[in-house]
This record gives sequence, structure tokens and C-alpha cells, in this order.
Amino acid sequence: MAMLDESLLRGLPPFSRLDRAQIREILDLAVSRRHEEGTAIFREGDDADRFFLLLDGYLRVIRTTPGGDQIIVLHISPGQLFGIAPALQRDTYPATSVAAAESIALSWPVRLWSDFTTRYDGFATESYKTLGQRLGQIQETLTELATQAVEKRVAAALLRMVNQSGRKTDAGIEIAFPVTRQNISDMTGTTLHTVSRLLSAWQKDGIVESTRKHIVVTDPHALVVLSGPGA
Repeated sequence: MAMLDESLLRGLPPFSRLDRAQIREILDLAVSRRHEEGTAIFREGDDADRFFLLLDGYLRVIRTTPGGDQIIVLHISPGQLFGIAPALQRDTYPATSVAAAESIALSWPVRLWSDFTTRYDGFATESYKTLGQRLGQIQETLTELATQAVEKRVAAALLRMVNQSGRKTDAGIEIAFPVTRQNISDMTGTTLHTVSRLLSAWQKDGIVESTRKHIVVTDPHALVVLSGPGA
């Protein structure tokens, strides 16, 4: 791991209170791996033998419902820990993580989790803060699926991706990772036909531009209105 510099981790919350020597210790225990778009890094129910840090790329987190449907419940951005089953006191992964774009992740054996949380200042605090935020996001998504109309759900899903990864372009705000209409269907518990119909209508109204695996929100305010309580 000598090729990875300590500066890669210094600005990231779980490691922000550590000195270079401590970060070097952590990097020396890590394995770095590249994951192609669409690759499952681990699957729901697999033995949780490692925990991870996303260095580059984006991940989709997928849960299986009691009825057997698969729902994309959240996305993970660079700089975040994932696969942290030991924080939930689990020995299996509670969800599937799939690379939404080409991604690079570090990983460590799960046996090091308790060592990291006790030895490294701030690691445990930030890890459990991340976990709390994720559980809140998942609950919000599941509540939307149960209570909101389809149009609101799709608008809210696009806004979440824009808020997490959006980058400004001449046309508007671009979602930074590839996203298909099927992905949006899997996020919102609706049919591919309905997602296609909504995106086509919104494109005609100048709210989004949607091409293969690529979405730009051209009128963010209109999308906020569509996702709001009065929509």
C-alpha cells in the first residue's frame, strides 16, 4: 500500500483527528481494489468479513423487500465508509452494494473494526454518525414508497441524487454517476413505463434532460415543487 499517500484519508471525517503516522498504519492494513460499473462488491446476506472505504466512484445500496423486490435505498459518495456490518452488531451484510460507476475502495478485515474504534480518535464517533444518517435516509425512502404518489417519489429520488453528486454544467445540474430509468424504477417502487413517461413529460416541460444513463436537471426549482407537499 506504499503507493497510497496519507493525504488520501486526512480530510475524511473518520480519520480527520489522526496524525500521518496513524493514517499510515491504517493504510498499511488495507487492500485497494477497483470495481467496474455494475459490479456487486458484496451481497445482502453474505458473511461480513471486511469493511470498506470508498475512495472514488459511487455505490448503489440495494435492499430486498419481504415480497422479494429489490429497491435502491441510497447512494454512497466518495470518502464514506460502507459495509460496516460490525457497527450494527451483525455478522452478515444487511444490503447489497453495487458500483454505480467505476469505483475504487479500500477494505480491511472485519476483525480490525474493534481495534480501529478503540485506538483511533474520532473513528467510532464518525462511523456511528454515518450509520445514523444512512438509517434515516433509508427510513425516509421507505416512508416515501408507502405514502407518496409516484410523481413525488420520482422527483424526490432525482433531487436526492442531485444533492449528493450534482455538478453544474451549462445545461443545469448533472447527476455525476450513470443512472438509468430502470435504476429510478428500482429506487421508487414503480414501473419502468411510468418512469419513462414522467421523464419524457418533464423533458418536454424543460425540467430535465434525460439520455441513456445520463440525467441533467435543467429546472431544479420545478423539481422541488413537484416533490413537495402541495404537488
